[in-house]
Amino acid sequence: MEATDALLVAQARAGDGDAFRVLVERHSRKVFRLAFRLMGNGEDAEDIVQESFLRAYRSLDRFQEQAQFSSWIYRIASNHALDLLRSRKRRSEESLSKPAANGDGRWIGDQLASVDPGPDRLTAGNQLQRTIQNALEELTAQERVAFTLRHFEGQSVEEISTSLKVSPSATRNAVFRAVQKVRQALRPAEGGAAIWRS
Repeated sequence: MEATDALLVAQARAGDGDAFRVLVERHSRKVFRLAFRLMGNGEDAEDIVQESFLRAYRSLDRFQEQAQFSSWIYRIASNHALDLLRSRKRRSEESLSKPAANGDGRWIGDQLASVDPGPDRLTAGNQLQRTIQNALEELTAQERVAFTLRHFEGQSVEEISTSLKVSPSATRNAVFRAVQKVRQALRPAEGGAAIWRS
């Protein structure tokens, strides 16, 4: 029988390194996916995953038993990504407007892929990927995290507000502003306005 996250956390608190390793194995892919969507490249996403689990390990004594480990590690990763996005924005407005390091925008490709896309569909898909990536890069750090958690990860407004440490109304406003900005950017793209709804 598979151990629950709560049991693994308790074992890890007691010094069982293998228990924490199981938690990392169980949740690292989802944390990576979230980080990749927020940051736009694999190198930053890997750094966020490593730092998030390191922070979680160091803070196991502060983990509240009634909480879910998955929500807790998502919150840690979201906050770390938010901090990185904000610091980069402060250092240089240009750093967020650069294309992803791998250049293929794979994260949005999941939604655009077909079994055998023709050249015209590939071209249109690549243009749409670039448009969406550029639109996301124009969002504030808080809007980008809120939008990603809501529309890619399917989190509720309450979960996002907990992660961002803001009120639910501020979260709804951030998601709404992000959706409006992305819709505006997609307006020239055929049917782009129908992709997301707040």
